[in-house]
Amino acid sequence: MPDTSTGSDTGTGSTRRDTARPSRRAVLAATAGVTAALTVPTAAGAADTDRRLRALISRMTLEEKVGQLFVTRVYGHSATAPDQADIDTNLKELGVRTAAELIAKYRVGGIIYFAWAHNTRDPHQIAALSDGIQRVSLDQPRGLPVLIATDQEHGAVCRIGKPATLLPGAMAIGAGRSRSDARALGRISGAELRAMGVHQDYAPDADVNVNPANPVIGVRSFGADPDAVAALAAAEVRGYQSAGVAATAKHFPGHGDTSVDSHYGFPVITHSRELWERLDAVPFRAAIRAGVDSVMTGHIQFPALDGSGDPATLSRPVLTGILREELGYDGVVITDSLGMQGVRTKYGDDRVPVLALKAGVDQLLNPPSLDVAWNAVLTAVRNGELTEERLDESILRILRLKARRGVLDHPWARPDRIGRTVGTKAHLAAADRIAERTTTLLVNEGGTLPFDPRREQRVLVVGADPASPSGTTGPPTGVLAAALTELGFAATALSTGTAPSAATVDKAVTAAGNADAVVVATYNVTAGSSQRTLVDRLLASGRPVAVVAVRNPYDIAQLPAVRACLATYCWTDVELRAAARVLAGRVAPRGRLPVPVRRADDPARELYPIGHGLTY
Repeated sequence: MPDTSTGSDTGTGSTRRDTARPSRRAVLAATAGVTAALTVPTAAGAADTDRRLRALISRMTLEEKVGQLFVTRVYGHSATAPDQADIDTNLKELGVRTAAELIAKYRVGGIIYFAWAHNTRDPHQIAALSDGIQRVSLDQPRGLPVLIATDQEHGAVCRIGKPATLLPGAMAIGAGRSRSDARALGRISGAELRAMGVHQDYAPDADVNVNPANPVIGVRSFGADPDAVAALAAAEVRGYQSAGVAATAKHFPGHGDTSVDSHYGFPVITHSRELWERLDAVPFRAAIRAGVDSVMTGHIQFPALDGSGDPATLSRPVLTGILREELGYDGVVITDSLGMQGVRTKYGDDRVPVLALKAGVDQLLNPPSLDVAWNAVLTAVRNGELTEERLDESILRILRLKARRGVLDHPWARPDRIGRTVGTKAHLAAADRIAERTTTLLVNEGGTLPFDPRREQRVLVVGADPASPSGTTGPPTGVLAAALTELGFAATALSTGTAPSAATVDKAVTAAGNADAVVVATYNVTAGSSQRTLVDRLLASGRPVAVVAVRNPYDIAQLPAVRACLATYCWTDVELRAAARVLAGRVAPRGRLPVPVRRADDPARELYPIGHGLTY
């Protein structure tokens, strides 16, 4: 174990960070000018870059090469001094106590941050953790900077919450239809991530969501129109990468038409090759043209592209034949999490990483057992199933990415910039403006909306209160009620849940008797949902009722009697506050459906087409 006592990070944004950093190390000296060379659009510049990077690779041991291929979780807020509970979990799952021990043992090339792994308490702590990881890695023999990554999609999936800026999710951006907003989202999010020492974001989602029953993608997609998804995904890629953060288009070859969640099962996509070309491939082609740094694989079976029955993550015809050779992509290919059931169905955890590399993958993300996976790859090279040259190909792509985003030259967080970058007034205001352009008015019969505080002073907000996405205030009914109160209403919140009982419905109806208007937050309403009963009973009370579908816009198909309905596409604070401003008439609704809503009684017919959206 190396002595890291002089560089231990406390997780408190210690001022010792700069003095504790190693001076420009010999191994980094070998890369001097790499970032500049990457900006030179000449064959000579690219050749010089590769020469320098290959020199780094040539000095690595086999074990170090294997480590460079892995991106793993690690528990704790500090690289060297996590809480005891996180030490215990690290020992149980990873066989090490800390991130420092993990890096020393496995020489991993990347680490992924999660809120549930206690990596993301606050921006200064995140920056201290990032720098602690880099110090440990650079203190190793031939040490290289670690590529630190996270899933900061915005909307339903965020790992770093307040006070960082939380922006509308992909389907909301799809409803706004603005490439400049998508680019701004990437630029704002990227700048904040980079200040905290995060270099790679697993966003945007390039899946075309054509299945309303999709349990895993849904509102994480920009929509159902492949050209619109392509334009917005490419814009977001450019935004992130302009801020120095590697973007990741996912989940290749396309996860938008499935009713199975690949976290828990093995989805099968039944599209023909022709349909794939017209639908799923379009956003990935656009992301590649935009220069996306990485592409994430999907743990899905796609028989029209590979009839072997293997998931795309392990498919050479899909990853090498189509992605590399047909689409011409030579950037980093990263797996989705190797702990997901979709990739573990056919093969054991020791075979999956080896087969992924043989298929054409470069980065192996979050295996359930790092020790099993790391040793499996090492053994595969030693017994000849994989060659060391094959590892070198992937490591070169990874190092190119690190160099392109400045990680080799300056891997550090920028704590001095956190106060003027993360969650600034300008960024929060931009998020609010973007959200206002996404809120979609689906129904407004008889001019039910907007509500007027002079006429509908007392507003009751009821409905579903799903667990809020990471780092948002929540619950949704409370956020809506607070926002309406700030706008001049006397609003109260009553949580009724996603499956209100008869007694809860009665309580809501009784409360509505003392209100001038009612707002109902709905969440994934189905034919048998008691949320329908709640809405019908409130409508029968005679009070003006407005429904706010806080996740899927498809809710309106199950609520035919509703006279006013908004879609927000997620239940984060920024989207709910924008919905409140629309309800109050402070801003006009401008969003338009990025997916069709089909009739509940006849799914072959559209109730509302793509592009539908009303205004005041």
